[in-house]
Amino acid sequence: MEQKHEFQTEVSELLHLMIHSLYSNKEIFLRELISNASDALDKLNYLCLTDDKYKALSYTPKINIEFNKDKKTLIISDNGIGMDKEDLINNLGTIARSGTKGFLSNLSGDIKKDSNLIGQFGVGFYSAFMVADKIEVMSKKALSNDANIWKSDATNFSVEPAKMENFGTKITLYMKNNEFLDEYRLENIIKKYSNHIPYPIFMDKSDYIPPKDGEKEGHTEIKNIQVNKASALWQMPKSALKPADYNDFYKQISHDSKDPLLYIHTKAEGKIEYSTLFYIPSIEPFDLYRVDYQSGVKLYVKRVFITDDEKRAFAIIS
Repeated sequence: MEQKHEFQTEVSELLHLMIHSLYSNKEIFLRELISNASDALDKLNYLCLTDDKYKALSYTPKINIEFNKDKKTLIISDNGIGMDKEDLINNLGTIARSGTKGFLSNLSGDIKKDSNLIGQFGVGFYSAFMVADKIEVMSKKALSNDANIWKSDATNFSVEPAKMENFGTKITLYMKNNEFLDEYRLENIIKKYSNHIPYPIFMDKSDYIPPKDGEKEGHTEIKNIQVNKASALWQMPKSALKPADYNDFYKQISHDSKDPLLYIHTKAEGKIEYSTLFYIPSIEPFDLYRVDYQSGVKLYVKRVFITDDEKRAFAIIS
């Protein structure tokens, strides 16, 4: 039976802000939902390693993206830890979360800067309402037989029992328009923000098959393929890497056909743990002496791209 619930006050305020104010960089909604899926897979992996109840689980971690232009839907699913009814209510609606309050108290009025706070304070799920009129979250917790579905149009939400074969979470967005219902747009966003998360992201893509002997025309097939690299070279130990690995990665991220002049790879451990990988190109950039030159330093948090504005990056980590 469907049970209606009201959003907790801070969540309602946050939703209003997401929908009406932080709209300048709407594509981050996908980054946030993929990051949540990655976190769910992290949690299940940890339990499989540390809890005997979960060690017998057999599964291959993955995230899947589907879209349907006719139905105006975008689906992000994972086979991570999943959520039960209590989790759905607590995580997505009624209990005041420190992240929500922290996000609201740190707002500056600068739309670009404030949109970067979304990931920092763990309120990224709500960014989906920037692009969707309605959201459904169907979930089944690992080792459970029960599934539930959470539904909301951003005014209130409901939770009711559902049928779901496998454990994990399936988020369905009923999109406001077709802006993000395009395979090339989606793939570019995935590669921009989530190319280096540790799990494969699959998506249906058009694949042109050339004509065989005797055929006049080729045809297009839809294949579900992995679209991200699922590796982060800067987090790997230097002892496991060769110069060719660094050079290949540089060419991938810079689109430069030449090897870099040099690279610097460091790792710092302590109160804050981080890795850095800096490249110096073999040929100076054409815009090096422009007043508005950007160095191209990219900040990743948990392998997820946050910003390439060095001033903002240093403000975030300081």
